[in-house]
Amino acid sequence: MRASLIQIAVNEDESVNERRERVSSLVREQAGSADLVVLPELWPTGAFAYELFAEEAEPLEGPTFRAMAKAARDAGVWLHAGSIPERAASDGGSAAGDGPLYNTALVFSPDGELAAAYRKIHRFGFDKGEAVLMSAGDELVTVRLPETTLGVTTCYDLRFPELYRGLVDRGAETLVVSAGWPERRRAHWTLLAQARAVENQAYVLACGSAGTHAGVEQAGHSIVVDPWGTVLAEAGAGEEVLRVEFDAAKVGVTREQFPALKDRLLGLDAPRR
Repeated sequence: MRASLIQIAVNEDESVNERRERVSSLVREQAGSADLVVLPELWPTGAFAYELFAEEAEPLEGPTFRAMAKAARDAGVWLHAGSIPERAASDGGSAAGDGPLYNTALVFSPDGELAAAYRKIHRFGFDKGEAVLMSAGDELVTVRLPETTLGVTTCYDLRFPELYRGLVDRGAETLVVSAGWPERRRAHWTLLAQARAVENQAYVLACGSAGTHAGVEQAGHSIVVDPWGTVLAEAGAGEEVLRVEFDAAKVGVTREQFPALKDRLLGLDAPRR
């Protein structure tokens, strides 16, 4: 399976509309070279540009949705389009409204149809920022691709292993992390990506952003890890497209050769021998 992780630079001198057009072009450039394309968290605004969340919030099927659906269709790829600040309708529908804000990830099929939407469960900031401005999602999301099943997660989720266990229990074999991770905690980014891969015997595709969001330098260093914890590919600090080819069947082989997941004794959804 071929994947392209597009490590987008989010800088203040580029408008949201300009970035949306540029990212659409970058997705289209992956046509013929990728089966799956992954974008970072909140790339339209920047993950730390808190003051823009409400200002640039969109309904689920807003301008970013439409642009990414078209880009996925034009490129003929599965597209994890990163996440957007979603303004939900007060009645829970998809139209624009005065409902809560969510950090919502979008996944599109190669025909441009929405395959899944994931509202980020773990919001970062403790008593400020995203944790205060956005509401928490409450549903685990997986997406079945022809070669693998994706488990969809976003940034701060990476610190909560129970979420990934839940995704594995729902069939996930490839864990995708869309992030706006800060440079000052880059060592955690790499460590946690490898840990989630090893403990779940799954691939981890972790796509971060570059540039500076509201004064917060981004880590970059998007990374792809195999089920044994081996780093298959890693980006640098700046904007780039990280391309990797991996054998999706290796997950099943690894779980058969070293069946650690069968020895789980804790958790309601834990498999039993």
